[in-house]
Amino acid sequence: MTAFGKLIRTTAFRLTLVYLFLFALFAASLLGYFAWNTRRLITEQIASTVDAETGELSDIFGRRGLRGLVFNIENRALRPGANLYLVTTPAGQAIAGNVGSLAPGVMATTGWSETAYRRLDEQDNAYHRALVHVSELSGGFRLLIGRDLEERRRMFGIIAKAAQWSVLIVVVLGLGGGIFVARRVLRRIDAMTGTTQRIMSGDLSGRLPVGRSGDELDRLAENLNAMLERIEALMMGLKEVSDNIAHDLKTPLTRLRNRAEEALAKSASEAEYRSALERTIEESDGLIRTFNALLMIARAESGQASGDMDDFDAADVANGIHELYEPLAEDDGMTLQVKTVSAPLHGNRELISQALANLVENAIKYGKPVPAPQSLSADAVATADSRDIVIEARRDGDQVLFSVTDHGPGIPEADRKHAVERFVRLEASRTQPGSGLGLSLASAVATLHGGELRLADAHPGLSAILAIPARVGVSDRLAAQTLAVPQKVA
Repeated sequence: MTAFGKLIRTTAFRLTLVYLFLFALFAASLLGYFAWNTRRLITEQIASTVDAETGELSDIFGRRGLRGLVFNIENRALRPGANLYLVTTPAGQAIAGNVGSLAPGVMATTGWSETAYRRLDEQDNAYHRALVHVSELSGGFRLLIGRDLEERRRMFGIIAKAAQWSVLIVVVLGLGGGIFVARRVLRRIDAMTGTTQRIMSGDLSGRLPVGRSGDELDRLAENLNAMLERIEALMMGLKEVSDNIAHDLKTPLTRLRNRAEEALAKSASEAEYRSALERTIEESDGLIRTFNALLMIARAESGQASGDMDDFDAADVANGIHELYEPLAEDDGMTLQVKTVSAPLHGNRELISQALANLVENAIKYGKPVPAPQSLSADAVATADSRDIVIEARRDGDQVLFSVTDHGPGIPEADRKHAVERFVRLEASRTQPGSGLGLSLASAVATLHGGELRLADAHPGLSAILAIPARVGVSDRLAAQTLAVPQKVA
C-alpha cells in the first residue's frame, strides 16, 4: 500500500473529511440564509418606495387630473436613477413615462410583478429586470411604477461569489489540515506498530514512544507501556520460576528416589521399610508444600484471588495467627507476643493470613538472637538476647499494617530486595529447612491488595511489615467496633 493510500485510510483523515463536509455545509447554509434575507430586505425596500410613490401620484391624479399626473411623471423620469414610470390609456396606449417596452400582459393585470423591461433612453436593446406595481386609475387609465433590480442582482452576486470563495478556502484549509493531522497521527501509529512488531518478535524490552502533548495517544501509550512492563516482569518471573523449580526441586526429588532405592536394596525388616516409607512421605509432604506455595503465589500475582475479597478485622487475623503459632514458638524457645488495635480491612482473608503466617514462621526459624559480644553493655546484651517475637496489627493513616518483629541476625539491607524472590535462601538460612517461598508469597499478597512488603531493621533483628491499603466503605459492623481492644500478650 502506498503512503498516500495509507494516509487516506486513516481514521483521522476520514473524520476530517466528515467534519469538513459538515462545516462546509454549515457555511454554505449560513451564507445562503444571509443572501436570501438580503434579497428579501432589498425587495421590501423597493416595494415600500414604490407603494409610497404610487399613493402620491394617485393623489396628484385625483386633484389635478391626467395633465397634472403626466407633468409630474415627466419631471420625475428625468431625475438620475429614476424609477420606472408608465401611464397608459384604457386601450393600452402609452401616454407618458420612461419605459420603452415591457413583457406582454404586464399592464393587463394590476398588482405586483417582476418583469423584463427596456428604457426609452437606452441605446442598446438589452432587457433588464424590474419589480413593478400596476394600479388602475379612474377613467380606466393605468399607472405603472417600478424599480430596477440590478442593485439586488449585484448584491446577490457579491454574496454568491463570497460564498464560493469561502467554501473553496474552507475545503482547501480543511484538506490541508486533515492531511497534516492524519500524517502526524499516522507517524505515531507507525512508531507504535513498529514497537509492537519488535515485541511480538520476542523483544519484550520494547516500549511505545510517549510524546509531551499528553493527548489520548500518549495516555494510551503510557498504559500500554505499564502493561508491557507488567508482562515482562511476569515473563521474567516465569522464567526464573522454571529455572528455580528445575534446580531446587531436582535435589529433593533425587533424594526421594535414592531413599526409595535404598529401602528396596537394604531394608530387610518391616520396621526398616516403614521408616523408609515415613521418610519418603515426609519428603513428599515438603514437595507438596512447595508446590502449594507456588500455586498461591501464582494465584496472587495473576489477580485470580481478587474476587474473594471480604470485610474483616486485621486484629482478628493477627490474634488467630498468634494462637496458632504460640505453641510452636515456645517449643523452639521463643516468646510470641501480639499487639492489636481494631483495624477494619477489605481483602482476601485467607491469603493475608497465609502471608502473616509465613512471616511468623520465618521469625521463629531465623529470629533467634545472635550471641552478644563481650564489649556490649548489660542493656545491649539484654536486648540482643531477647527471644521475643512481636506480631502487630494496626491502622496507620490510609493503610493497615501487619508487622512481625524479631531480634535475630536480620537481613542485610543489600540483600532485602533479593530476599523476596522465589527460592532465594540467604547464606545464614541454608542450614534451616525451607523452600525460600515465604517472603515471595507475602510480597505477592501485598501486591495483589495494592500494598507492599517492607523489610526494616529492628536494631537488632528484622521487622517484616505487610502494608495493605485500607479500603473506604467497609461494613458498618467493623467500623462500629471499639478501637480500645485490650492488648493480648503471650
